[in-house]
Amino acid sequence: MTTASRRWFGGRDESRRADAQAAKDAAAAAFYELDTAQRDLRISIETIAAADGSPAARQAAEGFVALGRRIDEVSHVYIEAVDAHDLDRVDLEGSVAARAREQLTRARDELVRVQGELDRFAQGLQPLLDKAETQLARVAPARERAKAALLAASDALDAVRANGVRADDLAARLAALGPELTKLNQGAAQHGVQETVQRADRILRDAEAIRAEAARLPERAAEIDRRLVSLRTRAQALRNRADRVDPVLSELRRRFSAACWQDLQQVPEEAVRDVARAEERLREASAAREEQRWADVTALIEAVRGALDATDEAVSAAQDRLTRLEAVARDPQEEVQRTRFAIRDAQRLAMAGRSVPEPRHAAPLDEAVARVERAVAGLEGRHPDYWHFLQEMEEVRGAVSRVVNEIRTERGHA
Repeated sequence: MTTASRRWFGGRDESRRADAQAAKDAAAAAFYELDTAQRDLRISIETIAAADGSPAARQAAEGFVALGRRIDEVSHVYIEAVDAHDLDRVDLEGSVAARAREQLTRARDELVRVQGELDRFAQGLQPLLDKAETQLARVAPARERAKAALLAASDALDAVRANGVRADDLAARLAALGPELTKLNQGAAQHGVQETVQRADRILRDAEAIRAEAARLPERAAEIDRRLVSLRTRAQALRNRADRVDPVLSELRRRFSAACWQDLQQVPEEAVRDVARAEERLREASAAREEQRWADVTALIEAVRGALDATDEAVSAAQDRLTRLEAVARDPQEEVQRTRFAIRDAQRLAMAGRSVPEPRHAAPLDEAVARVERAVAGLEGRHPDYWHFLQEMEEVRGAVSRVVNEIRTERGHA
């Protein structure tokens, strides 16, 4: 081959080498663009997955995985084409350069084709992505609000402690929020948007409750002190009143039959015993107050209050009994008329709009009339049981009231 021929062929080889290099550069650019787009799309998919658990979001994730497999395939073809040819070799033949250009061009074309698929897939995800980003926008403010509430609760605890008021139970409740805060900081990517926002809301509510209770502790302590003083005074007053029950019982025994007062015989003894028990619980409450066991103090105070209420009612029962018995002994007819008035009202209601009352209404009202007559007859004799008479009148009025309610209910539904 002549020198001119070698120069001609050499120039053609250089041209083929340059074409192959250009194809390699174009393929590399396409590979880089596809890789970048895939990374961006992965972020979008992760955003959607963190905020959306819908079937559409799951399908999007599955579609991305399938698309990733195709990207891996064309990327492998590109890498093989690059590795197969060393375009920097000095003795690279033109035919080899031509084959390299052809392979690299096909690889680039496949990369561009898959890039197009990826772009279309990304466009289809946009509504899901917009929705997910809107959801995710709720996370940061919710998390910040929760953290601010925790800080406020901690500051409130520090403030009451500085004033000598312990708040061990509140401190324990605040410490229990620690694991929840850890999960909150792990974020929506690990726990999902809804769960993260809900966790932030729970932390916010719990922390605000702790802060509010801490702020109320000084006033709560003062209120407990006032209640303890008040209950001690009330217990002493009840002890004094219990001492005055015996004269009332004596009057009852003197003027009325045994049936009227025998159920009250144990009131003085039981009252003294119950007051002593209440005073012992008050001492326990005072000790709990000194130790700042607020929940125990509150429970003991409520128990003492309930016990004193019951004792107060029992002590008052003797005087109330005497007052009522004296009134009915003076004039039984007042109680009788009151009961008969209730019966007549019920009878008029039963007859309203009817010529004959319903038997189920008439029967109990007729029985009520008979019971009144029997009760009145029972007052005859030397030692009438006025207490039984009063109870019978109350029971009759109760029975009549039930009939009235039944009639009104039936007619209200008619």
